[in-house]
Amino acid sequence: MASTGQAKTPGRRADAQRSITAILEAAVKALSRNPEASVSEIAKAAGVGRVTLYGHFPNRDELVEAAFARAIDEGHGALDAVDLSGDARQALTRLIHSSWLLVNQSRSLLLAAQEVLPPSRIRDLHAGPVERVEGLVKRGQDEGVFRSDLSTAWLVGVMHSVMHNAADEINAGRLDSDEAAAFITATVLAAFTPPGSRVPA
Repeated sequence: MASTGQAKTPGRRADAQRSITAILEAAVKALSRNPEASVSEIAKAAGVGRVTLYGHFPNRDELVEAAFARAIDEGHGALDAVDLSGDARQALTRLIHSSWLLVNQSRSLLLAAQEVLPPSRIRDLHAGPVERVEGLVKRGQDEGVFRSDLSTAWLVGVMHSVMHNAADEINAGRLDSDEAAAFITATVLAAFTPPGSRVPA
């Protein structure tokens, strides 16, 4: 009888993993549409009961955090395809446009995360994407096309602040989402250009 129980264990683990995957996928979609999406809505979209959902995520805050982390991980993977070679300014422009597409798609999810997570935790979850930007900014500083009188960390923070502010402006109806990437790029390149140098068009 003991061997039968052991044989079922991998199956139970696989079922649990499928449930978790379905819940997180549903949570990302639901929260990306509506930052106030309820646990009941997410459970229904995932095809599981509330008891099953709470068995994996004891409360809504933990579910939101897990969904936000999943979205960031998936976005981080997608950004691996962005060409960061060549001129650092052109590479940064490509990265901003690709990153903004992801931020724009998940800006409601970000609102949901900001409601339940401290800023420090949101920064921690962004650690992977931040490392990519830091590497590019440091290269631009070494090449003299980005200002070096300010720290790499500060410039990266400026870029992320501008992107998140763009999301807030869209949510407030003060910025058209189709114009956001161009606004972000112009603002960031102006902020990164060394004093006395011409800001690239």
